[in-house]
Amino acid sequence: MSKKIKIGILTGGGDCAGLNAAVKWVTKTALDRQSEQERDFQYEVVGIKDGWKGLSFTDKKELEANVITLTEDVVRTWDRFGGTFLGTSRFNPYNTKNNTSKTTLANIKNLGIDVLVAIGGDDTLSVAAKLHKDGVPVVGIPKTIDKDLAGTDYTLGFETAVEVITDIVDKLRTTAGSHSRVFVIETMGRSAGWLALKAGESSGAFITLIPEYDFDMNRVNELIIEGRKGGARYDIVVVSEGAKVRGGTVVARDKKFDAFGHETLGGVGELVAAEITKGTGIETRCVILSHIQRGGTPCAYDRRMGRYFGIAAVNLIDKKEWGQLVCSKEGTISSVPIVNVLGHLSLVDVPNMYDTIRYNGSRNIL
Repeated sequence: MSKKIKIGILTGGGDCAGLNAAVKWVTKTALDRQSEQERDFQYEVVGIKDGWKGLSFTDKKELEANVITLTEDVVRTWDRFGGTFLGTSRFNPYNTKNNTSKTTLANIKNLGIDVLVAIGGDDTLSVAAKLHKDGVPVVGIPKTIDKDLAGTDYTLGFETAVEVITDIVDKLRTTAGSHSRVFVIETMGRSAGWLALKAGESSGAFITLIPEYDFDMNRVNELIIEGRKGGARYDIVVVSEGAKVRGGTVVARDKKFDAFGHETLGGVGELVAAEITKGTGIETRCVILSHIQRGGTPCAYDRRMGRYFGIAAVNLIDKKEWGQLVCSKEGTISSVPIVNVLGHLSLVDVPNMYDTIRYNGSRNIL
């Protein structure tokens, strides 16, 4: 009987569309009957519930209850659904205030997991890199609606989130136009403005404010007044949660930090809306999209990328290329060492992609 290799899959951090597709295609590729005939071993695939938290239990029954067997039949329809059927969390086993990494390492061994596939962003992958350093074979798949991971041109969930925002802006236009209002839409993104910029371009927003370029509130008001003089009945302003007024700092809802040391950003949209009303006299409303950006059915692109990333992850496992992150570069699927990605952000190239006069996407393409 051929040797069995057990693959464990987990999703960590914020949920988004495309995660279930990646899990499906890791599973289908690993268990594909034709491929099995070409190998001198067989794969077994299990899903770990709730991210790294699922490997933190000291009770054997609790631990085993957080692991499910994945088969082709189980995951057959998963790519059609958003979120993650495996569940997720922001649990950090290497948290300096509550380090449970020894338990995590022991549980990986006790469950007989030979290799881990970690699907997530910088935080989830930072844990994967540490586990790899501690001797665990690991492969990563990039996921974040912020699209801020270095080393890859795409991260799962981004295009679906852009479509969600675009759809919401389309709906807001009717009420904005009816009342001649300005609507400020606050998106996620943290330090990267990709989500706001691409959603702004897709939805035809009048102004887009991003973290990579601090904005002047007087200039924002000037643009809105100019637009009204030019015949605009209403205005749409998209602002990333990490955008800052020139000379100011990011706006945080509270001073609480998560297990990875991140503040909860939010509120800059309300600040901008209040300043527009104050500076122009035009009624302005703010809509903070928050977690609605993560929801919904995956778009076609995220389904395909989930497929490609999932297949590529198993290809790396076949070749025993541990510590690698599947990536997309210039239209080609490849991989980079996870450690090369950590601590580096993919940010908007302001000189080439952003109009610092109009506060919008660049008008120069060639």
